[in-house]
Amino acid sequence: MPDTERILYFDCFSGISGDMTLAAFADLGLPEEHLQSELAKLKLPGWRLRFSPGEKHGIHGTRADVDLLAVPLENKPAPLKAPTSEAGHRAYRDIKALIGGSLLPQGTKDRSLSIFRLLAEAEAAVHGTKADEVVFHEVGAVDSIVDIVGAAIGLEYFRPDRILSSSVELGGGFVNCRHGLIPVPAPAVVELLRGVPVKSGAVPFETTTPTGAAVLASCVDEFTDDKRFSISKTAYGVGHRDTTIPNLLRLFLGTASKPQAESLAAASAEGPHRPSLPGVVIECNIDDMSPELHGYLFDRLFAAGAQDVWLTPIVMKKSRPGITLSVLCPPELEGRLATLVFRETTTLGFRRFPVDKVSLERRIETVETSLGAVRVKTAYLEGRAIKAKPEYEDLRRIAEGGGLPLREVQERVLRELGAEPEEAR
Repeated sequence: MPDTERILYFDCFSGISGDMTLAAFADLGLPEEHLQSELAKLKLPGWRLRFSPGEKHGIHGTRADVDLLAVPLENKPAPLKAPTSEAGHRAYRDIKALIGGSLLPQGTKDRSLSIFRLLAEAEAAVHGTKADEVVFHEVGAVDSIVDIVGAAIGLEYFRPDRILSSSVELGGGFVNCRHGLIPVPAPAVVELLRGVPVKSGAVPFETTTPTGAAVLASCVDEFTDDKRFSISKTAYGVGHRDTTIPNLLRLFLGTASKPQAESLAAASAEGPHRPSLPGVVIECNIDDMSPELHGYLFDRLFAAGAQDVWLTPIVMKKSRPGITLSVLCPPELEGRLATLVFRETTTLGFRRFPVDKVSLERRIETVETSLGAVRVKTAYLEGRAIKAKPEYEDLRRIAEGGGLPLREVQERVLRELGAEPEEAR
């Protein structure tokens, strides 16, 4: 087993968008001929992809533009199932059929569909509907389909062992969309980046789009500002806006020792686990707050950077039923989350104590099964794999795409991985 792993790092100091992602992959070395030939397998008429040199604040990189072309009526694709509402807008079911029926490799299909599924679920949550009923407007247009599938092609081409991202700059102000002016970050971006460390206000514009947020949400294994790896190549995707900060997406390709392998070996003399960075737990008891508010509280805490949030039922003074709210966070976010706890709950105070999280070494790999590609998280003890679990979202995608029961998909994948379902152990 190699001692190092290949790292792809998204440095989102100025946010992320679909075109910036595609441009950054091209700048990193994704061959244009390969990208163009793979995109042609979509059989989607009416577009042309151009790459050109770009520059922001003296930093040079690559810019991507998708030109929309006039398509003769006889060459336009017939609507799939029900027609979409307007030109350039497509229903989620149409996009699934377009990608699923293409000649793209299965891995690229899976990544593309994963990104669009997350977008559909985010839009459904915002608009109070079901994912299959979502009609994409801005992200349903041809250029966004090219951006998303192109990002999937880039990820499949480089095939890093781990994908990391910095905290994500969201920008500020308002953005104009089909529904009118909406606040930045857009509601879909908030849904997609729930639980992800973010920053805002660097510029009074939108810096992270729903497309860019969906790419991160679908592929990033860990969000961290810690860049402790050896950089072998740097690339810049140049955006289309001129702002006070450089409108760039930076990608690093590098190598690192297997996650905490040395720490694991050192810790094995004392025990079989390895400690991670320290954290803080904020905790308070509540007996006078409506349970209807708990869901909103969880959303706010995760959006602000909480690593975990949980409730424990308790009995308080005067035999009142209540709950203990516990919030785990990095030390640098304690102040922000403590303020949220005071603002969003009825508590008048809280306890706080430092903690060390102890965990097994973990690695996520994509495994080909008879049902398609599935990401598998494997845990290691003293350098030896002791348990593996397929990612729920991949099992769900296969179940939905094939019309199969989720439980059946899970059991079949586990059998192929050589693991038994938990109930059978």
